[in-house]
Amino acid sequence: MPKEGPIIIIEDDKDDQLLLKSALRNAEVWNPLVFFTNGPDAYEYLKSLKQQPFLIFCDVNLPRQNGIEFKTQLDADTELRARSTPFIFYTTYVSQYAINEAYKNLTVQGFFQKENNFEDFNNVIKVIVQYWKLCRQPVNDSKAITNQVSVYETVFKDTKK
Repeated sequence: MPKEGPIIIIEDDKDDQLLLKSALRNAEVWNPLVFFTNGPDAYEYLKSLKQQPFLIFCDVNLPRQNGIEFKTQLDADTELRARSTPFIFYTTYVSQYAINEAYKNLTVQGFFQKENNFEDFNNVIKVIVQYWKLCRQPVNDSKAITNQVSVYETVFKDTKK
């Protein structure tokens, strides 16, 4: 997973957009930040994006299409799902229904409630980003995969002898 890819943020509240931007910069994250206020616009952007995004932060309560519906649409798209972009719900209001739906029926990698305290907000964002910077992800480059398979087969054959 390219760690330098853009961070996609789907958030309709301008104040929360500024808080996220500030928290990411305070965590010394310099990836490009791409903001959307609704799911349909973010979906069209992701479909046209050639570069692998680093992370997606998404609010649950959005106009036009809520975050659960947006993630359902992403999961239904085989091309976007294959990218395995880490998807984090970060929302003000958390319902148990949304949490259950996210983890039981969707491919999300986190569900967080926005902190009211700016220091706590910063800390949560920093931990999320640090985790994903360290985490290994699938590679969706067929040439890189072919090279890795060849190396694996060579090593595996040598261990069978």
